[in-house]
Amino acid sequence: MEFLDAKDLLSYLQDNLKENILDSRLETRTAGVKKEEFHNIWLEVKREKFRDTVKLFMELQYPHIAIIAGNDTGEKIELVYLFSLFYGEKFKEISINLKVSLEREKPSIESITDLIPGAQTTERETKEMFGVEFIGLPEMRNIFLPEDFPKDIFPFRKEQKGLDELVQKES
Repeated sequence: MEFLDAKDLLSYLQDNLKENILDSRLETRTAGVKKEEFHNIWLEVKREKFRDTVKLFMELQYPHIAIIAGNDTGEKIELVYLFSLFYGEKFKEISINLKVSLEREKPSIESITDLIPGAQTTERETKEMFGVEFIGLPEMRNIFLPEDFPKDIFPFRKEQKGLDELVQKES
């Protein structure tokens, strides 16, 4: 498919995802001496349509994934996947921040590593820091925490208990 500007891209996503979108907006900012425009699309979708949304991105162009940002609201775990479309094309790149909410007690979502292998590192980090189960994630070993780190402690969770005992303190 040919290049879409940010406004047309948001319309395309809204037309194709319809009632599966929980929230959407376009933010445009300028940066640099030449005041070039930079576009961010914020899109929140239903959990069960998350993979379909990523596949929709892939119909336009293979998306670049930067990271998954997590947030424990106390009621749910929110994941924001930071993607770019038209990555590397000067002044055409569009950032898409794709948000999905998970149940806090047993958060799980399908892995996208079969679609975008580069997602593995950030899915593994989110697994160990927030306790999110990524169904189908091929590599489950920790990458930031030691392998013997307790499996029921998630450092980025709100009100996580038990972290103080794990910190080495100088006497």
